[in-house]
This record gives sequence, structure tokens and C-alpha cells, in this order.
Amino acid sequence: MEGGKFCSYFEIQSTFMTGAKQHLDAIHDIKAMMERSSRFISLSGWSGIAAGVSALAGAYFANRVIENGSNYNYAYNTGRSNTIGSLLTDQLFYIAAVTFVAALILAFIFTYTRSRKQGIPIWGTASRRLILNVSIPMIVGGLFILKLLEVGAFGLIAPGCLLFYGLALINASKYTLGEIRYLGYGQIILGLINCWAIGYGLYFWAIGFGILHIIYGALMLWKYERK
Repeated sequence: MEGGKFCSYFEIQSTFMTGAKQHLDAIHDIKAMMERSSRFISLSGWSGIAAGVSALAGAYFANRVIENGSNYNYAYNTGRSNTIGSLLTDQLFYIAAVTFVAALILAFIFTYTRSRKQGIPIWGTASRRLILNVSIPMIVGGLFILKLLEVGAFGLIAPGCLLFYGLALINASKYTLGEIRYLGYGQIILGLINCWAIGYGLYFWAIGFGILHIIYGALMLWKYERK
């Protein structure tokens, strides 16, 4: 009789544990579904690495232009005024544009590939929210930097890029992988330091957009894409 009661106790406990595990699994599935609907979680670590490599390549070519061209001695002079038209024909502008487009295309390719593997559509409510929250600080920052270029405040361009990009990442972290906010914090810290280190903007730019992106991408690969 005692043995029967003993067995019944463990059977009840086993049934309870099984039911609890099923409930936890259901909660986990519901949480995953909610994250998929509210967050764009298909960002690939390779996207960050590709953006970082593109930024380092752009910084290399920009540095060569600055060092080899006498026309770029004004780069850190804060007193020169320029027209937007003349700036848009500058070699450095073309290097920046090609770097941005290359990073954007590579990021899209890797993200699209990962979203296909996960079976998640790349264009949906979460991705639209992500793009909107990235775009607002980036557009405002772009207009601000155009004004800095126009008035000749070249020494503030690199820190301006880092600061507004960092704000964009933090703003977008609510709609994608939460770790991206730490990349944003790093960009803002570099941008603030660069404000007091005028003349070294290209180095800070390379660290922020290049090295930090590569580190972030490698960490995301290790954390989310090892399998």
C-alpha cells in the first residue's frame, strides 16, 4: 500500500512537471511570435562586418586623397564657406557616397539571405518601423552636416556623423536586436570625444563605422548565427 502511494506521488509529480514544461514551451513560442511581429530580428552579423570593411576601405581612399591632394589642406579649417554644388563634385563626397551605397547593398544582401533562411519576410510592419526610426535621425543629421559643409566647419563633420548615427541606432533598437543599442552608445562616445579632438575625424570615423561595426557583427554571428 505504501509502495503504491509512493509511486502515485511520483506519477503526479511527473505529470505536473510535464504540464509545466509544456506551458513554458507554449509561453516561449508565444514570446517568439510576438518578437517576430514587433521586432525585425533578421539582421545578420555579416551585415555589420560588411559595413565595417566598406567603411575602412572608404577611410583608406579618403586618407589617400587628403594626403596627396593640395586642394584638401582646407579640411580642418572652420572658416571657409562653400556652395553645396561645389561640395557635391568633391572627390571625398564620391568616396563617401560609394562607401555608403556599398555598405547598404551588402547589408541588404546578407539580411535578405538570413530572413529567407528564417522564413521571415524582409518587408513587414517591424521592418517598416525599423526603417522609420533609423531614417529620422539620419535625415536630420544629413541636413545638419550639409550645413556644416556649407559654412566650412569640416572638423565637426566626422563627430556629427558619429553622433547622429549613434542616435539612430539607439532609436531603432526598440524594433530590432537589442544589442544594437550598444553599438549606438559606442558611436556617440566616439563622436563626443572627437568634438575635442578636431583634426582626427577620419581616424574616429574609421574606428566608429569600421572597427566597431566589425566587432558588433562578429559578436552577433557568434551569438545568433553559430548554428
